[in-house]
Amino acid sequence: EYIAKNLKEFGWEYVVVDIQWYSKHDRIKMEEYQYIPFEEVRMDEYSRLLPCLERFPSAEGDNGFKPLADYIHSLGLKFGIHIMRGIPRIAAHTHTAIKGTSVTADIIADPTSICFWNPDMYGVRPNKPESQLYYDSLMELYATWGVDFIKCDDICRMDAPSAREEIRMLQEAIQKSGRPMVLSLSPGNAKIEQAWWYEKYSNMWRITDDFWDNWKSLYNMFERCEVWEKHVTAGNYPDCDMLPLGKLGGYHFGEFECRFNKEEQ
Repeated sequence: EYIAKNLKEFGWEYVVVDIQWYSKHDRIKMEEYQYIPFEEVRMDEYSRLLPCLERFPSAEGDNGFKPLADYIHSLGLKFGIHIMRGIPRIAAHTHTAIKGTSVTADIIADPTSICFWNPDMYGVRPNKPESQLYYDSLMELYATWGVDFIKCDDICRMDAPSAREEIRMLQEAIQKSGRPMVLSLSPGNAKIEQAWWYEKYSNMWRITDDFWDNWKSLYNMFERCEVWEKHVTAGNYPDCDMLPLGKLGGYHFGEFECRFNKEEQ
């Protein structure tokens, strides 16, 4: 509501639900963990994560994020979600189904393809056609919710060998869904030698890790932008991450005021 009233006229239009919206106890133990190991999550019969009901009660039944997206759209804004690359580990361990296939999650999950900072997912095996069908089913679901923007994490810097192909699979799934969705890739640093791949299969890609309120990072951002400036076209944007403005917060260091003064911000 605040964005619609105060920021929309200046071009701010996307409202994105950030990481772990499917987790029951997200961030309640931040003094111990960035992300709770093997946390309880909500998932459907096709291995697709769903919004946690304790935190998003409008998602009851088969609603998913549709009621929230409908409300965001009623304000003249667009709606997005954060996702992690791959398939839920719990789906692989419990052998849940993949929609439109006869295989289960354990068949397409690659237990060696893991995110080192978040415990929720396994990557999928690009050589399995059912892996594409899994991503197709995800985007099909998100289209019914009314999603306009997807931030996919643990994929941009291609830490896992399968990440490059998973970017392609995501974009192909979006195209099959019939709904336009912005595809944003995180975290950085994006690989300049893969610039053409990012441009072909995504809309935004992070050229930095999390950008915080210090001058060393700010000066370095000018160097990064110089490297990427030739790769800005309509629909393709190297992403400099967040604007650290006002009140900030993060893992292990609580909430604080931005260290840039007002004029610097």
